[in-house]
Amino acid sequence: MKTAVATLAVAGALAGPALAEARELTLSTTLDEYRGDKAYLAIYLTDADGQYQRTLWVAGRKAKYYKHLADWARGSGLRTAEFDGLSGASVGSGDTLEVSVEVADSLIDAGYQIRIDSAVEDKRSNRAEVQVPLTRDGAGKDNAGSGYVSAFRYQL
Repeated sequence: MKTAVATLAVAGALAGPALAEARELTLSTTLDEYRGDKAYLAIYLTDADGQYQRTLWVAGRKAKYYKHLADWARGSGLRTAEFDGLSGASVGSGDTLEVSVEVADSLIDAGYQIRIDSAVEDKRSNRAEVQVPLTRDGAGKDNAGSGYVSAFRYQL
């Protein structure tokens, strides 16, 4: 038992620095021109099975509207700890949201996806309207959304 604990401790110590290395991603989301209120966006990571892993950014400050960002809301459980410090103003028609976030290097090219849910008051909500694999090859490429997002890209 002591050997197993010692082995796990050494393995953890060796793996820790590699897992702790993070890379800054710049996320750029441009909305289509539309009539209506500003959009709420949830930008988040899912694993290879499509399961929610982590919130990257939430655009829109009124938490009472977060439930309309359905896939993200379900995955995050709308727990404040999931988005505390990771939110800002909603995004207007034709505007671009640009934010920088840190992501562990180990998640890049490992089957993870960046997803975006969107919602506009008195208009439809869009679950996972953007689904982009988090890969080195995908960096810098524009991706169209299926709702309010005209273009999304990330830079490593």
